[in-house]
Amino acid sequence: MSEAQKTAERQDARPSTVTGVDRFFRITERGSTFGREIRGGFATFFTMAYILVLNPLILGSAKDKFGEQLDPVQLTTATALVAAVMTIVMGVGGNLPLALAAGLGLNAVVAFQLAPLMSWDDAMGLIVLEGLLICVLVVTGLREAVMHAIPQQLKQAISVGIGLFIALIGFVDAGFVTRIPDAANTTVPVQLGSTGTLAGWPMLVFCVGVLLTVGLLARKVRGAILVGIVTMTVVALVVNAVADVETWGLTTPEWPDRIVDAPDFGLLGQFSLFGAFGQVGVVTVVLLVFTLVLSDFFDTMGTVVGVSAEAGLLDEDGKVPGLGKVLLIDGAAAVAGGAASASSATSYIESAAGVGEGARTGFANLVTGALFGLALFLTPLLTIVPLQAAAPALVAVGFLMMTQVKHIEWDRYEIAVPAFLTIAVMPFTYSITNGIGAGFLAYVLIKTVLGRAKEVHWLLWGTSALFLVYFAIDPIEQLLGV
Repeated sequence: MSEAQKTAERQDARPSTVTGVDRFFRITERGSTFGREIRGGFATFFTMAYILVLNPLILGSAKDKFGEQLDPVQLTTATALVAAVMTIVMGVGGNLPLALAAGLGLNAVVAFQLAPLMSWDDAMGLIVLEGLLICVLVVTGLREAVMHAIPQQLKQAISVGIGLFIALIGFVDAGFVTRIPDAANTTVPVQLGSTGTLAGWPMLVFCVGVLLTVGLLARKVRGAILVGIVTMTVVALVVNAVADVETWGLTTPEWPDRIVDAPDFGLLGQFSLFGAFGQVGVVTVVLLVFTLVLSDFFDTMGTVVGVSAEAGLLDEDGKVPGLGKVLLIDGAAAVAGGAASASSATSYIESAAGVGEGARTGFANLVTGALFGLALFLTPLLTIVPLQAAAPALVAVGFLMMTQVKHIEWDRYEIAVPAFLTIAVMPFTYSITNGIGAGFLAYVLIKTVLGRAKEVHWLLWGTSALFLVYFAIDPIEQLLGV
């Protein structure tokens, strides 16, 4: 969204009678309305509700060192509970439209890297330790200081990179882009659709959804993103009922046999804080926790900056309002996720869908959190939205975030090259952390080559050194014999 659009949006916002809730969340002050916040809360929920299915699928499909598996029903309950509570806490405490839930990528690390080495309790204990360490970094001011040390244009590059990344997530989730499994016998690593062409009713739903959403945005229709999601969900329900659809992927749009399902809180508190040390040793634990912390640290940093920038909430120095509280709550979410056996919870870039719908405050989080709370009992009903109906919102939001690329000075190599690597590496490696690391390392290197190393903040030097370790973690582990 351009600055002119954001300014016009604020001017068009009709200030309602200021209430206590309005003053607390600064809704009118930020140029928003209760209607926009509510629509934004719904949009964010629908674009990330897939985690209620995907997190139990990933964690529930793996076995720990002793052959034990986690119960899918209990995992669904834990996932919804942590998302509901921590999203509301972020809304009230951080006052940003930034929802939280179990982090994709981190849950795969827990399932396929930690669990095979130890018990589930031990693995979740490492997640709790990671979250506690992040909280310590926040309390000491180090995490916030690192964010403030990043040059403004690199922050804008992070936002642009996240825009491309979130658009790619949308394309992949819908099946519009797929990875070719037999890479040794093909010439490209990804392709259009599953066979090099677009085929099937689900793909039609996605394509129509993209066209509908961008058309509504171009017409400046209020609620464009949410209207797109709801409309295409209804279309998907009809299509699934009348057409012969082989598969919709993760979520099939069909009316459930039952609407209410009882939650099972059996996994809450099932973690061992120091059990992993006895299973794999101190050195391995330190390396595992380091990897978790670094990934969580910079994924969150990129998400917070990207969403805040898209919402127009950064101040003149490019700083996020109330950043300390936001980062502390995010760290606490990691602790909560581990303690509930739902894996580390973190800020979701899909929150940008809510921002695209007009959300500017934490009030939107109350709506998103309440929907996750309902999901504890209404999971069958709230998970009928197929990815093909929700993914168009991510593509549209990717475009909105991409517009910030105009602020980067492309004729200055010390900015342009790090910005390019940040933007390119995020979607190409499917990782926010990797993109930030590549950008930091390039920034430090080019400044040094130009004889201007003194211009680099010392925290960026330290962070870049950590990223060197992060990227070289495999040979380091081999050298240490772990």
